[in-house]
Amino acid sequence: MGIVAGLDSSPDFTRIVVCDADTGAVLRQGYAPHPLESPEGGGRPADVDPQAWLLSLGEAAGGGLLEGVQAIGVSAQANSVVPLDAQGNTVRPAMVGGDKRSQVAAADLIDALGGREAWAQAVGSVPQAGQPVTKLRWLARSEPEAAARTAVLLQAHDWLVWQLLGRPVRRTTDRGGASGTGYWSAATGGYRPDLVELALGHQAMLPEVIGPAEAAGTTPEGLLISAGTGETQAAAFGLGIGLGDAVVSLGASGSVMAVHTEPLVDQSGMITALADATGMHLPVVTTLNAVRALRGTAELLGLPDLESLSELATKSTPGAHGLVLLPYLEGERTPNLPHTAGTLAGLRRESMRPEHLARAAFEGMLCGLADALDVLRGRGVEVRRVFLLGAAAELPAVQAAAPALFGTQVVVPQPADYAAIGSARQAAWALGVSRGTLDPRTPPVWQGAVAQVLEPGEELAVGQAVRQQFVSVREQTHPGAL
Repeated sequence: MGIVAGLDSSPDFTRIVVCDADTGAVLRQGYAPHPLESPEGGGRPADVDPQAWLLSLGEAAGGGLLEGVQAIGVSAQANSVVPLDAQGNTVRPAMVGGDKRSQVAAADLIDALGGREAWAQAVGSVPQAGQPVTKLRWLARSEPEAAARTAVLLQAHDWLVWQLLGRPVRRTTDRGGASGTGYWSAATGGYRPDLVELALGHQAMLPEVIGPAEAAGTTPEGLLISAGTGETQAAAFGLGIGLGDAVVSLGASGSVMAVHTEPLVDQSGMITALADATGMHLPVVTTLNAVRALRGTAELLGLPDLESLSELATKSTPGAHGLVLLPYLEGERTPNLPHTAGTLAGLRRESMRPEHLARAAFEGMLCGLADALDVLRGRGVEVRRVFLLGAAAELPAVQAAAPALFGTQVVVPQPADYAAIGSARQAAWALGVSRGTLDPRTPPVWQGAVAQVLEPGEELAVGQAVRQQFVSVREQTHPGAL
């Protein structure tokens, strides 16, 4: 069918892959960092001029990278808001990331609608500090003049698609991107303009939500642009996950998502009811503590890196001689314990050895993620295999313990740009549908990710015992938290 491209504009860089439209084979790729200024004290900026994304895109696509490409898909960082005025100009820089400025705004919004359950029923999630709806509330309170001038609301991938198409009158998004805003309901498939007004103080124009296989438009040069989607949805699509699959991402914090046939309403706020890039649903549960618990333990033990911590942990045995770490170092979202701290339990003379603490850190992190998996399982989500993502997924201590603690097959895909690949797959789908060669209900079948497959095998009973040890300490320390 030709060649297609996928573009992923993450918080730090733009990556582009050019793929064979029929097989998904990556033919060439480009990369460029975003030209962003770090705020004082380092970290990521909370405000970004969207032009930085375009500059990075232009650089990544240099050297004729897109020559011969017939369609392109765009994914971008979630939880971003690009406020535009009536003329289509940015009112202020885009608000991006897990914006801590809007924590008070999140609490305000929860109260304003009548509590967590009211939000869960309305849009399938309870406002968090990073969500667009919460950022709008912050904008209305902190920069009322900018809020008053805001006439159009786009997210990062919506804005990039609109720019690539030459800023047409029609502005579009997809179900996946819309489902993370806090003002679109995956259950009804429609916006809640009343929630935009509740947050921003007035109505604003919202992009049209188009179907997964629809095109957003065609450039004057004849390049088809697909719907685009959020980075999470694009990565899931790039991995090729389907019903029965869950993805566990090991970053500083952790996340667990799974494909499901229907949206889940969860008044506790632990589940965020996202839509995916195929027409299905993608419930997500996050933990605030994953690899940060490993890094903290490595520092405590005077170890230079996580590889050394993993090596030390393998000198211990499952259960770490009774040592249990509840890794709630930053408070926790799953279970909902925002103001708690971590707990180290089971200290006896024989367990007070560095290798047992190292082992307890890995088991604590994985048991915390198993708790998140169980939140989904408890709501009827089937999990037959778990895809494990992130650099820490390569660590021997993680691979040795994960299948038994999760109680299922674990797949560790080779590192690749899955969000960019997923965007390219969406482009191939839209291209095929536009030519009448693909069904709008069935995405193209691409070769799956190259991966290592790990089975729980005979370790399953041992893993369940370790898990039970963790659950007992959690229940004793935080009764009824889950």
